Amino acid sequence: MSEAPNASAARASRKVRTGVVTSDKMQKTVTVELVRQFAHPVYGKQVTRTTLIKARDEKGAKMGDTVRVMETRPVSKTVRWRVVDIVLRAK
Repeated sequence: MSEAPNASAARASRKVRTGVVTSDKMQKTVTVELVRQFAHPVYGKQVTRTTLIKARDEKGAKMGDTVRVMETRPVSKTVRWRVVDIVLRAK
């Protein structure tokens, strides 16, 4: 039996996020800032939270670029994401 349907289903369930590169000083790794907004559970006000993640970068993203990252297997101790593509280059 083929395991292709299971493999494609697992790949489709990976998280994909868009964020801005805040640091590119590491070799083949960038730090990406993800911004999320949600309503406060009691007061209803929009709250903004940021998360910093490290992503494997084979595309050559620079600081300020907007990139799309996808969850992947652990590459190192802190890297669990990879850059899929560069959405917008910094000016």
